[in-house]
Amino acid sequence: MSRKFLMQSALAALLGTGAIVAAATPASAYVACNRRGDCWHVRERHHYRPAWGITVHPDNWRWRDARGHHYRWREHAGRGYWRSGVWITF
Repeated sequence: MSRKFLMQSALAALLGTGAIVAAATPASAYVACNRRGDCWHVRERHHYRPAWGITVHPDNWRWRDARGHHYRWREHAGRGYWRSGVWITF
């Protein structure tokens, strides 16, 4: 085997390992919910305006702990929030 082939193989293995590690990193850090019970994951703790009625919880928060409330998951990519069933981007 040539030295060039071995170097290319080693580089490919290194890049592949890096991709696996990056994919294994948790994608979210918080759970945000509006007052209507729509919840979604957010990567950053955004500062939502109080009028929007958004509450941000730690990622390990579970709605089963919030008695008397009804929640539903509504994921969406990007920055924003759910209002009346519509994703509002900011």
